[in-house]
Amino acid sequence: MRRGRTGARSVKNRQSNRPSLSRGGGRGRGDLLFFFAVAGLAAYGVVCVYSASCYNAEVQYGDALYFFRKQLVGFLLGLGAMIGLAFLPYEKLRRLGIPALVLSVVLLVLVFIPGVGKSNYGATRWIGFGGFTIQPSEIAKYGLILFTAGYFAKDPARMRTFRGILPVLGAGALICVLVMLEPNMSVTMCIAALLFGMLFSGGATYKSLAVVLVPFLLAVPALIAAAPYRLQRLSAFVDPWASPKEEGYQLIQSLYALGNGKFFGTGLFRSRQKYRFLPFAESDFILAVIAEETGFFGVLLLFLVIGFVVWRGIKIAFSCDTFFGFMLVSGIILAFAVQCSLNALVVSGCIPPTGLPLPLISAGNTSLVVTMAGMGVVYGVSRRKKNTATPRFIRYTN
Repeated sequence: MRRGRTGARSVKNRQSNRPSLSRGGGRGRGDLLFFFAVAGLAAYGVVCVYSASCYNAEVQYGDALYFFRKQLVGFLLGLGAMIGLAFLPYEKLRRLGIPALVLSVVLLVLVFIPGVGKSNYGATRWIGFGGFTIQPSEIAKYGLILFTAGYFAKDPARMRTFRGILPVLGAGALICVLVMLEPNMSVTMCIAALLFGMLFSGGATYKSLAVVLVPFLLAVPALIAAAPYRLQRLSAFVDPWASPKEEGYQLIQSLYALGNGKFFGTGLFRSRQKYRFLPFAESDFILAVIAEETGFFGVLLLFLVIGFVVWRGIKIAFSCDTFFGFMLVSGIILAFAVQCSLNALVVSGCIPPTGLPLPLISAGNTSLVVTMAGMGVVYGVSRRKKNTATPRFIRYTN
């Protein structure tokens, strides 16, 4: 095995000190800064959801607290899941890779069963049982992470051959196809980016990565051209004022909110765009309301905290003694970072508009609970890590 471009240790050496960790050694308080930053973001999200949704909830449901209560319940459930998973030895999750993947596929298939799948705004992305609904694509992301981490942890050498990564590519492709059929291209792109990022961080060869990336890049234009509404969104992105009352409306209203916030904002709870001017103000475009109310510096502070969570997560991943822990934490943090980045790019008009919530902040209990549960796993790894120093970034190649 040759040395990577920026590292010197082999996969075998990385695995050398794992027995004490896998037996639960090295337990402690863990990275409390990471824990409180995640909990703080989620709590802030509850406040933001109330501010962004109170008027719309009053008009639509006759209850200004409708979305607030749901988000508060999601926060409490997520906090419970986060704390519970923090005390679970993460190595036990290795056995859940295949069951998690199977469950993800089953849930995604249930979306298409009449009476079970729930449709909204022309898309069928939820399954409902009575008054309870979940979004399977949010669960599927973490099912894929568990499967990928467990599969490569059994034999890290699989990373070094294209044949070795084929099962993971097949699982990722299946999930992407099912999500695309909902349709939900934004989450599909998130899952694809997540899979590519996990392969890269785990040490897949550049040749294998190219074989994965090139077909994906070629498929994106074809998928856009295959659906007229995607072409309309692309046209609205290029010139939203060409259709200010149709496809360009949402982006224009988002830009108005960003501009109205200026440097210091209009003040908490004082957004104007939330008065039914900006669609999905409490979910996909909540960042625009935050920008209007807190201004440039408020958004800057928000993303500094988000960046802090990502940085601490990366630090936890690289200080983990097992390849499974490294891959698991890397996948969870990648999923969070990619989705935060894409949401910000959409709201600011840097990429075409698409439905994608801001993790931990946007309204939506499935996303909130699952994301906080994933962060609980990351915090749990930090409680059991043996080495508190952060090693250099290392990729393993053959």
